[in-house]
Amino acid sequence: MMEFYPQVKWTHVHAVMCSGAIFALRGGAALLGARWPRHWLPKYTSYTVDTILLTSATMLFSMLPKAMFANGWLSLKLALLVVYVVLGVLAMREKRSRTQRAAFYVAALATFLFIYGIARAHHPAGWLLPLLG
Repeated sequence: MMEFYPQVKWTHVHAVMCSGAIFALRGGAALLGARWPRHWLPKYTSYTVDTILLTSATMLFSMLPKAMFANGWLSLKLALLVVYVVLGVLAMREKRSRTQRAAFYVAALATFLFIYGIARAHHPAGWLLPLLG
C-alpha cells in the first residue's frame, strides 16, 4: 500500500485546500443571507470533498509506520478533522439562529487552521509550538 502514498497524500492535501475554501465561501455567504450555499450543487460538492478528505486521511493514517504516532500529532489531526466536519455541518443548518451558526462557523474555521498548524509543525501543539520554546 505504501507505493500509493504520494498519490494519497496529494489527494489529501488538495482535498484540505478545497474543503477549507468551499466551507469558507459557503458558510460566509450563508451567514450573509445568500441562498446559493444551500443549493444542491455546492452542498453535495462540499459533502463529496469532505468524504474524500476523511477517506484520504484515514488511508494515510493506516499507511504510515506506527512510529509516526509516537507524539500523537497524527491522531489529534484526524480527531480534529472529524470535529471540523461536525462544526461545519452545524454552521450550515438553517434551524439554528444566526448567532449560533456564526459561532459554529468561526469554531470550524479555527479548528481548520489549528489542524493546518499541526500538519505543518508535525506536532500536536501546531501553531503554539514556538510558544512552548
